[in-house]
Amino acid sequence: MKVESAYIHIPFCVRICTYCDFNKYFIQNQPVDEYLDCLIEEFKTADNRTLKTMFVGGGTPTALNESQLERLLKAINEHFTISGEYTFEANPDELTPSKIKLLKDYGVNRISMGVQTFDQDLLKVLGRTHNTADIYNAVELANQYQINSISLDLMYHLPGQTLKQFEDSLDIALSMDINHISSYGLILEPKTQFYNLYRKGKLKLPNEDVGEEMYELLLDKINQSSMHQYEISNFGQPGHESEHNKVYWMNEGYYGFGAGASGFVHGIRYSNVNPVNHYIKKIRNGERPILHQTTPTHREQMEEQMFLGLRMNQGVNKSVFNHKFNENIDQIYAEALSDLSKKGLIINENNAVKLTDRGKVIGNEVFEAFLLD
Repeated sequence: MKVESAYIHIPFCVRICTYCDFNKYFIQNQPVDEYLDCLIEEFKTADNRTLKTMFVGGGTPTALNESQLERLLKAINEHFTISGEYTFEANPDELTPSKIKLLKDYGVNRISMGVQTFDQDLLKVLGRTHNTADIYNAVELANQYQINSISLDLMYHLPGQTLKQFEDSLDIALSMDINHISSYGLILEPKTQFYNLYRKGKLKLPNEDVGEEMYELLLDKINQSSMHQYEISNFGQPGHESEHNKVYWMNEGYYGFGAGASGFVHGIRYSNVNPVNHYIKKIRNGERPILHQTTPTHREQMEEQMFLGLRMNQGVNKSVFNHKFNENIDQIYAEALSDLSKKGLIINENNAVKLTDRGKVIGNEVFEAFLLD
């Protein structure tokens, strides 16, 4: 199957956030230009250069200076033709007029901003470099330069966060001139500052019930807005859903370029080496920078199709599943479908399996039921 999407990883940040476990490094004294040389070299390994979606994430791509950013944008356009959605992740305080103009000039049509919260105290707890004024300014600039889609990331279940604080952030976000919100509950990941503080008893999180209340509040607020939910954590106005992320959830192929990037190409899942110097060394030696790769078994592919597809409101399409795997979804998952339907966690329709609102709240429990013994 032809791969028509790509993810590019820029592993540099101006500051390391307390909760983040992505592959990232403090940008000062990093070999950024050499990294870009190697990234551009890796682009040449793609066997298809005509793409429908491109997503540049990190780290923070906007941590690059203007000349580095332009060099990256130019190289992407030289190596790929992007017919659809072209997304850049950004920090609000790094979106200067000149950087937004560069993005616009090179065809970027979607910006995903790491806002996380509008509460100034919580921004400090998260180790963010921006303040609330930066968010307003960045959204205004993106609209001024006519970026087609503007998405904000918001987090909940943060240390010390109240339901009211999350509601206030949501209300502000929904009142802004944006088209999309991604909202995730905090997960304590190993190797993060938050995780280490939590283990030492120095970090207090709201209890799980409050986390669920925050998610239910999120669904209520979205239902009253111009946006609609299309995936467990993603909400957009019509025509502004993330087409790139849908590629992941629909279990389709994509290239992954850069240190720590993952890809899924021709049935093989792979991930690249994390350390920037290891990545550079492998490319310089004329090697693929792959750390490990696997070919999912028939059973694993079916499980992935269920886990990923159920995240979306449209659910898992039965005819697509049956055709793709030559298996009948109602037969192979008969017990799980019956059990989860009785518990009110899924809706088992003629041609799709979908999560109920309650199922979305405790999604992981539902997903586990589709692990085949």
